[in-house]
Amino acid sequence: MKRQDYLSWEQYFMGIALLSAKRSKDPSTCVGTCIVSQDNKILSVGYNGMPRGCSDDEFPWERSGSEPDTKYLYVCHAELNALLNYTGTNLKGSTVYTTLFPCNECTKALIQSGIREVIYLEDKYADTNPVIASKKMMDSTGIIYRQYHSGNTDVTLSL
Repeated sequence: MKRQDYLSWEQYFMGIALLSAKRSKDPSTCVGTCIVSQDNKILSVGYNGMPRGCSDDEFPWERSGSEPDTKYLYVCHAELNALLNYTGTNLKGSTVYTTLFPCNECTKALIQSGIREVIYLEDKYADTNPVIASKKMMDSTGIIYRQYHSGNTDVTLSL
């Protein structure tokens, strides 16, 4: 008889997104993303961080202060990183698992890439203009978005 306590596809892919978020060096918000094909193949992953060549030690991680002295002008979001990390030719019809609901800028890139569904873990910025705009664009283009509900599955990794 087969094991009964194996991970569902959704648990697996959100787990990959959560593990990817652990690569982020952001002290306040670590986000991870996993892009998956229609036949459950991982196409790409990403996490929020500085662009290649921009030192994590030299660029700011602050959330407040003068705009050029905060992270917001520099950090590449997890969804955009996952899109840019993809080396294939077509993401049409794929699903994005992400630990935080995408901002408006990432949503534009997801739409242009042909993403059909966004499954997110948290929506802590739901009342902000970027997320309100994201949902409006997703609704307009037919992208399905829904919150992930885990059922409290614990997985422990010892590396």
